[in-house]
Amino acid sequence: MKKILMLPVLALVAMSFNILEILPIDLGAEIPMGDHKMVNAMNDTRVSINESKKNNGVLVIFSCNTCPYVIAQEDRIRDIQRDAQRMQIGVVIINSNEDKRGNEDSKEEMRKYGNNQKYLAPYLIDSMSVVADAFGATRTPECFLFGRDGKLAYRGSIDDSPKEPKAVKQHYLLDAMTAVSKGNAVTIGTSVSSGCTIKRKQSGK
Repeated sequence: MKKILMLPVLALVAMSFNILEILPIDLGAEIPMGDHKMVNAMNDTRVSINESKKNNGVLVIFSCNTCPYVIAQEDRIRDIQRDAQRMQIGVVIINSNEDKRGNEDSKEEMRKYGNNQKYLAPYLIDSMSVVADAFGATRTPECFLFGRDGKLAYRGSIDDSPKEPKAVKQHYLLDAMTAVSKGNAVTIGTSVSSGCTIKRKQSGK
């Protein structure tokens, strides 16, 4: 009986270790899998991150349809897309929730969600979460900003108050985008991403 009771505990411990094994890429790293083409759920075209890069870089946002943290920040995600367009920074939004691909994060639901949110950026399907694995992305939303040199200048959250927009004091991503667009160094290069875990296939995460 004791052995049976221990099995769920051991499973939880194993899951925790698996999450810890996924480490994000370092600042200064080049774009992982930059030429890997993913299906854009908005129009069924195939798009790579490198193709989406503009004069001042590219922003990669790992997101999904249902995470409360994503939903709470959608106004900010729309603003970020407009700001990026103005600053000549490309944007891609990537859905790596492979374990939910048959329902909430299916291509059809992604298209509906992207249209409802008036996405300007491609909303890409990361099959089997291979791009998320390459980036070491674990949360939604989680942002990776690459400068005009194609190297990682910022990774982390949009700001310091995911659930309460009126309480924001630090605009991490916007500040980093502004610096990158002007060719300046980013003052705060990393922050902690608060959000739902990316639902990798049969991983339990």
